[in-house]
Amino acid sequence: MKKFFAILLIILLSSNTAFCIEEVKKVYLEEAIEAALKNNIDLQAQKFEINIAKNKIKAANRLQNPSLDAFYFLGAAGRSEPKQLGVSQNIEIFKRSARKNLAKSHLALVEKNVDYTKFDLKMDVREAYINLVAAKSILFTLEQQQELQEELLQIAENRVKSGKVPEIDAIQAKIALNQLITQVNTSKVNVKNALYEFNKIINDPNNVVYDSKDKIFSEENNFDEMLTPPPDYKFPEISVIITKLLNNRFDIQIAKQEIDVAEKNLIMVSRQRIPDIELTGGYAYQLGAYTDTGHFNNGAYAGASLVNIPLFYNYAPEIQNATYKLRQAELKYNSVQNKAIKDITSAYETFLTAAENLKHYETQILTDSEELIEVSKKSYEQGKSDITALIVMKQSYKSIIVGYTNALTDYYNSWTNFLREINDEDFDLEEDL
Repeated sequence: MKKFFAILLIILLSSNTAFCIEEVKKVYLEEAIEAALKNNIDLQAQKFEINIAKNKIKAANRLQNPSLDAFYFLGAAGRSEPKQLGVSQNIEIFKRSARKNLAKSHLALVEKNVDYTKFDLKMDVREAYINLVAAKSILFTLEQQQELQEELLQIAENRVKSGKVPEIDAIQAKIALNQLITQVNTSKVNVKNALYEFNKIINDPNNVVYDSKDKIFSEENNFDEMLTPPPDYKFPEISVIITKLLNNRFDIQIAKQEIDVAEKNLIMVSRQRIPDIELTGGYAYQLGAYTDTGHFNNGAYAGASLVNIPLFYNYAPEIQNATYKLRQAELKYNSVQNKAIKDITSAYETFLTAAENLKHYETQILTDSEELIEVSKKSYEQGKSDITALIVMKQSYKSIIVGYTNALTDYYNSWTNFLREINDEDFDLEEDL
């Protein structure tokens, strides 16, 4: 029996472990964006706002519910007054349509906000994907440098054994190697953190871990794969971009829709001053014992009342506040437009600077550095220079490669930031300008 329970426990533990295993899915940037749009929990939650706004339109279009009335007179009044059974209905005058129009305008605003959230999510995924690939690229560079430093240590130890150089050369090479090992360890943690951030933004509730493709940054970059134009493109003037793309921004569209909401709200509030009509109708009867003729009398009755007359209270504070809100919305729209021009200009200039820096790295710094490090290595092997100079050169070369990776990251991220400012993830320089 004990053996049976032991086997059962092992099976349960192994099955639980299997359920906890997370699927790792390597994706390109476009696939990552699609996964986020499909699975992101926050986005799914916000989409319910659209359904809520649609139901508010139905609620705004409602008719007032009727009231059932009954009048049964007692005592002496019951002998002279008829009993009555009827219905009363409040008829709103010019209020229902205004309320419905406001709800429709609010729905349009909610839809624009959801679209803005989708767009913002796409930009966040782009940025997180780029940062993940950049972290992997830096790790790859440092691991390569570690291998080269291990080779250098081997060369130094061989030269020490042959008596060509003092033992301090091997010690210096070993210190430099240990420094690189710590940098590699830190870089591995940075890759993990970038991966966590990437998956936090995708925010998939399923047991799926999304990872970038293994392809890392290199000199032969696939800019199409990263959805970014090449840095040697002839970029247009900022004035052309602002003229064509300013009104594409979601915040400008949202601010404009907020004006429409405020206008509809002012109309709705102002119509509260219009009195409503209450219609009353029903059946009345009087028993024969209480009539002069001794016969049973019956018939219908109808009435109308003018209700909610703005005599003691005319809704002036509500109307005034609605007017203030409209003015606020108009000022916000002007402010958003004004800030948008500055944001787009700043983002575009940053992008152009990043393009220049990247081109300078690719055409000047990288080529010269590679030649210099090869010459320095051969010079040390041939005994024409000391190890200190070679180590300094290697550290400088490492800094240059890491700097190039950072320049490439800045270039990709500055393009993403530019798209974020113009609010157009499908922007194409050739087609859209």
